[in-house]
Amino acid sequence: MSRLLLDTTVLIDLERAGHDLESILLDEDDVAVSAVTVAELEVGIHLASEEHVDDRRESVRAVVDSVVVLPYDIEVAHGHAVLLAHSRKTGRPRGRHDLIVAATALVSGRTIISADTTAFLDLPGVLVFDA
Repeated sequence: MSRLLLDTTVLIDLERAGHDLESILLDEDDVAVSAVTVAELEVGIHLASEEHVDDRRESVRAVVDSVVVLPYDIEVAHGHAVLLAHSRKTGRPRGRHDLIVAATALVSGRTIISADTTAFLDLPGVLVFDA
């Protein structure tokens, strides 16, 4: 069984391709998303044209109903601080949301599945797999 954390990029790519979440997962996979990923997906609802807003809303609802949503709690905050400090020390800036996703994966013992693995490369203790 794989413990996976889906990044927003994977979910957006699936929606654009017209695929559902089950098309990339195995039955035995333990799959989650970070709460910040839900926020990023919901931004898409608010920015969607009137003709696409219902489809976007349904897509987000399907994700939230299908996987565990992991919160930004005190453990994730500690991991986030470690990764943010590492990013600053190494002079390699990272996106704020990417670091929260990475911290969520780190403290929950999950591998990030992303369509943009460069956002997570070289972060200590963070495992990432290219979708």
